[in-house]
Amino acid sequence: MSIEEQVSASMLDEASEALEELAGVLTGGQSLDEALQQLAESASRVIPDAENVSVTVVGPDGASTAAATDPKVVAIDKDQYAAGNGPCLQAAQTQRPVRATVESGREKWPEFAEAAERAGVQAYLSAPLVVEEAVVGSLNLYSSKEKAFDPFDEALLRLFVTAASTSITGFRRYERSHRLVEHLQRALDSRAEIDQAKGVLMAAHGIDAKSAFDRLVTESQQNNTKLRDVARNLLASVRRP
Repeated sequence: MSIEEQVSASMLDEASEALEELAGVLTGGQSLDEALQQLAESASRVIPDAENVSVTVVGPDGASTAAATDPKVVAIDKDQYAAGNGPCLQAAQTQRPVRATVESGREKWPEFAEAAERAGVQAYLSAPLVVEEAVVGSLNLYSSKEKAFDPFDEALLRLFVTAASTSITGFRRYERSHRLVEHLQRALDSRAEIDQAKGVLMAAHGIDAKSAFDRLVTESQQNNTKLRDVARNLLASVRRP
């Protein structure tokens, strides 16, 4: 095995270890921002020319930086968001990796080129983040070397893009599941209160369960009030001294 092959194999092993660490972060109950920050730091450590890394997330209110390894690169992304153009936004729009340098970007993305030069960045590589067939942002690499980011760097970046997409997908599923559990819990709580209110009416008026429930429904409709609120008001009234 040549020295170059040994270096490549070593980098792939390090990338594999970094992704395993990231999987541990995701299963440890951390927030999405924490997971993306861990991913940015791992990518910066593993990808040879990536001196800094950021994660752009595109939402209903526009683009924002969810994680970054250095505040100075956040300014580069913010100038792209404000201008409405730049390599990270193009990567998200075209769903293809975009490599840019300060010199090549002066005419096409002047705001990006100016911000990058101020931060000492000469080369930039951005790849889109795709979640459930929808583009949600990009993973961005920064280097002070103009010739940075070869095909091997891009291949490693794709691994981290996959990990980031998996992180966001998992977090969204967790949020959906959490909301469903909350809805179910509220429904169970409401059912318990309605059953208690029915019991109060049955005892007070000597009626059966169906008649008690019908009374609650009638009051709910007449007052345009949710059934659980009718039940709560009834229970509160009988608890008062």
